[in-house]
Amino acid sequence: MTSFEPKSLSTSKLHGYLLSAVAPRPIAFASTMDADGNPNLSPFSFFNVFSANPPIMIFSPARRVKDNTIKHTLQNVEAIKEVVINVVNYDMVHQMSLSSSEYPEGVNEFDKSGLTMLESDIVKPFRVAEAPIQLECKVNDIVKLGTEGGAGNLIVCEVVKLHIDDDVLDEGGTINQQKLDLVARAGGSYYTRAKKGFFEIPKPLSTLGIGVDNFPEHVKNSMVLTGNDLGMLANIEALPTEESVKLFVEDLGARYSNIKTATHRQKHKLARNYLSFGDVESAWKILLS
Repeated sequence: MTSFEPKSLSTSKLHGYLLSAVAPRPIAFASTMDADGNPNLSPFSFFNVFSANPPIMIFSPARRVKDNTIKHTLQNVEAIKEVVINVVNYDMVHQMSLSSSEYPEGVNEFDKSGLTMLESDIVKPFRVAEAPIQLECKVNDIVKLGTEGGAGNLIVCEVVKLHIDDDVLDEGGTINQQKLDLVARAGGSYYTRAKKGFFEIPKPLSTLGIGVDNFPEHVKNSMVLTGNDLGMLANIEALPTEESVKLFVEDLGARYSNIKTATHRQKHKLARNYLSFGDVESAWKILLS
């Protein structure tokens, strides 16, 4: 067995070990608002429920290891002590992942991820309409665990209202875990689906994906592409060029003779097939053809 003392490791190395060792971890998809009323949305896997009476949850936006900066979520809850914690199921996991990109202050991650803002009943931050459970919370306390990169900041939240999608409830009013289909975070690029096990999602681009808000309308409003499909498509730095689309379609035409006359719906179905294999570039070329 290999053994370490934490102080003998770099913070990034220790961080990686801890995230892989303590897994899977539930995800707090936290919606906050800054002092000017701008919404923010970001996921955190340092999260759990700690009390039912009073109903208390805690999540922790850690200081960034690479440069010791703090996240917008922490700044927001310091200014407006309210947050909505949305749970993440498999149907929205790619959009959730995209929202973790480090977009500049003032950029709305709801727009970038293609998720829907839903007004809360008690608190100011918006709920995520697609989330099967949304928890409106007041922030009771913020406990800073350190001042160096990697230090956590415990956001102690009291739930003031719960919203639960009827589709995940049994006849007796209890939550059906199979229907809820939660996902959780593990180390590296790994997640786990509560009812099916581990899978991988490529980390969002450090150069920032284009976001759903920059999609052509027929793609953004597709009746075929799922939220996860949109999340995958949004995690590219730039759309393919017209020339690359033309060359791809000419080559594809040798196998699919009707590609040039296909409807948007037919192209969207074909693009979904490419996305199922992780080929985002080809999927985009089909959608843009």
